[in-house]
Amino acid sequence: MISTRNHTNRLRAIPLPAVLLAVGAEADPHDKVRWHTAQGAISLTGCKFFNWNRDCGGGGAIDLVMHLHGLDFKAAVAWLSGRFPSYLPACALPDCQRTRSDRPADRPAHPTTFTTAPHLELPTPDADMLSAVKHYLVADRKIIPAVVALLVRSGNLYADRHANAVFLLRGECGAPVGAELRGIGPLPWRGMAPGSRKNLGYFSIRDAVFRGITLCESAIDAVSCFLIHPHHWCISTAGARANPAWMPDIISLGIPVHCGFDADPTGDNMAEAMIQRYPAIKRLRPPQHDWNDSLNTLP
Repeated sequence: MISTRNHTNRLRAIPLPAVLLAVGAEADPHDKVRWHTAQGAISLTGCKFFNWNRDCGGGGAIDLVMHLHGLDFKAAVAWLSGRFPSYLPACALPDCQRTRSDRPADRPAHPTTFTTAPHLELPTPDADMLSAVKHYLVADRKIIPAVVALLVRSGNLYADRHANAVFLLRGECGAPVGAELRGIGPLPWRGMAPGSRKNLGYFSIRDAVFRGITLCESAIDAVSCFLIHPHHWCISTAGARANPAWMPDIISLGIPVHCGFDADPTGDNMAEAMIQRYPAIKRLRPPQHDWNDSLNTLP
């Protein structure tokens, strides 16, 4: 019989950064122990964590999942078991997930290698929080109400129960493949919905007729760039990335493509790397640090 204590101890010992990556959290570029999550900013100290926004913490991967997803102990164990099968005792794994040495001697190894894509967990829409998200985008980000309303009607923007702005990434045939999350509180943060697959799609905004394509680092920047360059199809790469897997499809359209990454060393370096791969792309540097800053400084 499998030891329940052994099982939970293995799951509890999963490195906390691995759990945070699995839920779509983002590491703080300026603080190596700080992460930005849907529940707020979390700091790690070994196997312990502390949420500065909620003034609480805990220890181990199970506690962290309970905190991040609002789950009870049993549900958190099930969540971790499904996403980190390598941390389970070998006898708890199905045959297809055991190594050759783990399988009973009288049972031959299966020749097929099994891989599982991460399961997309989009936040549940919360209509009661939508007005707060709309107010943030209009009042704080200077995005005109008509565009916010358009994004909501299209289903590409909604609010979750934490009053995060959720921007959908869409892939082939318009199917959701992920979401960018943007917190609207006093300590803003950004992250991705767990299981988001940024190489399968993107958030974008465009008019019926467009004469150029501009790649931006975030959904809010893409919307801001669109308001400044209304004849551009503005696409978010969900972070400064030099070579998204869908880039060849964009290039093949034969429309001028611009790299509009932030006006900072990271944006410049990623833009240079992108242009080295695709020489037809031109740099379109935001007048301010990013496109939303640029939008906010317009008269």
